[in-house]
Amino acid sequence: MRASRFFVSTLKEAPSDAEVVSHQLMVRAGLIKRLAGGIYTYMPMGLRTIRKVERIVREEMERAGAIELLMPVVQPAELWQESLRWEKYGPELLRFKDRHARDFVLQPTSEEVVTDIARKELKSYKQLPVNFYHIQTKFRDEIRPRFGVMRGREFTMKDAYSFDRDFEGLQASYGKMYQAYAAIFERIGLRFRAVAADTGSIGGSGSHEFHVLADSGEDALAFCPESGFAANVEMAEALAPKESRRAPTQEMERVPTPGRAKCEDVAQFLGIGLDQTVKSIVLAVDLDAGPQIWLLLLRGDHQMNEIKVRKIAGLENFRFASEAEIIEWFGTPPGYLGPVGTRRPVEVLVDRSVLAMSDFVIGANAADYHLRGVNWGRDLPEPRVADLRNVVAGDPSPDGLGYLELCRGIEVGHIFQLGTLYSGKLNATFLDENGRAQLFQMGCYGIGITRIAGAAIEQNHDERGIVWPVAIAPFEVVICPVGFGKSESVRSAALRLYEELLGLGVDVIIDDRDERPGVMFADWELIGVPVRVTVGERGLKEGVVEVQPRRAPAGAQSGAAPDVQRVNTAQAHGQILDLLRELSKR
Repeated sequence: MRASRFFVSTLKEAPSDAEVVSHQLMVRAGLIKRLAGGIYTYMPMGLRTIRKVERIVREEMERAGAIELLMPVVQPAELWQESLRWEKYGPELLRFKDRHARDFVLQPTSEEVVTDIARKELKSYKQLPVNFYHIQTKFRDEIRPRFGVMRGREFTMKDAYSFDRDFEGLQASYGKMYQAYAAIFERIGLRFRAVAADTGSIGGSGSHEFHVLADSGEDALAFCPESGFAANVEMAEALAPKESRRAPTQEMERVPTPGRAKCEDVAQFLGIGLDQTVKSIVLAVDLDAGPQIWLLLLRGDHQMNEIKVRKIAGLENFRFASEAEIIEWFGTPPGYLGPVGTRRPVEVLVDRSVLAMSDFVIGANAADYHLRGVNWGRDLPEPRVADLRNVVAGDPSPDGLGYLELCRGIEVGHIFQLGTLYSGKLNATFLDENGRAQLFQMGCYGIGITRIAGAAIEQNHDERGIVWPVAIAPFEVVICPVGFGKSESVRSAALRLYEELLGLGVDVIIDDRDERPGVMFADWELIGVPVRVTVGERGLKEGVVEVQPRRAPAGAQSGAAPDVQRVNTAQAHGQILDLLRELSKR
């Protein structure tokens, strides 16, 4: 490819609405152009990366036995009503009517459509297992699209759906997809981690998320280096403390805490550790007879995990109580609440760590006052207990084989064991050996194709721009001839090397725009092409060209530019191939 016949469009400054590095660099490097909130045009440079991601995904999906088809972007409402997701999915599902006033949606996912295909086309157990996949545009009407392609409204996703005769078959299909996903991210060249995860709006009995590791990731991940345990913080169990609860040493007393409504402020004011305080969280569940009020108690240095709470019987549809409700039940505004002396009876539920506390501090249900020296069994009845919190670094691993560490991740893939969740609702059955109708056991497997591009940049960039993994870079090599339009020797040497690399199957572009060296170098560093070759008259007189990788070698000082290699002109193509192989292994 010649740059003069391609489209190179770089910017010196990022747009003001670009909040994360990937958004900034994708716009500056000319990979995407914003059309509307959360909707982007993929420019030629960006599309090359997307197509390379798609190719790797296709190859690994087909290696795992999946079969490609293509389902529509527009789906009829009847299928979503049949699965009961027409209302349940919420406002992210973009609904519209055609000219005949029939309801349709822009697909955010394709469980309903593929299940409809299966119930019409798969009649016998002899046709199973089957795994259909497609790579297709999705639309989710995010309330606040942000972070460029990381949380857009329109995006490209690979979604696959397996159909098996029994749960053992589903587990086998699920295992194949797990291995295929690991192979995809390894081939792309990303540092990733697979973690146990919540099934969310898709549903099912179990799932794993695949996260690209990056400090900017939205998700917190918990893992144990000793055992290999890994889970999204939402799913990691917080074990009960091993130490037994100590006997009380203090009498309960009411102490003034003027203006101290937060646990952190109370702890500092009283000169105690934050882990000696208990925070009160008031939830409400709307029932026919009126709201049912719950008081959840967590240690002051812990955070409530909403997903865990929603799995507790009676709290599936909780909301946070209003201030008026809090005053009605507790007699005081938030900040000074507790289970001792509530105005009206409430359901008390405490985290495991709180059950192990003694002599703790909690709100006194009176403004500017807390209770100190509170103990279970003496001042309060033994409570109902559950795992209510997010794990923190240093917690024991749920598998009992070490301690947890935390990192940040960007979710780029998610696989689910759906079971009969959709086949049951859509009555999708096959006939077994005895001629009996059986529901399909289903799995579903998604990868964010366009999101991978953003996640790769979040993980691989420096102050000069993007540092693409070789496998998904828009081009593998860029040749920068200095004086292309002025020097015949430079022009002929650059074109000769260009043709040699093309003949070897290298994805190479030659910058024949005749720009100044500084402009060329800055553009291609911003775009992130893995290898740059500089061809100049001075070097040619010595029989060499300069080869420089975009990525510094492992162990190099942060921000250091990679070393420039002066390579014999006649041997340049071979050494460039060797360098690409080396970079692909990093």
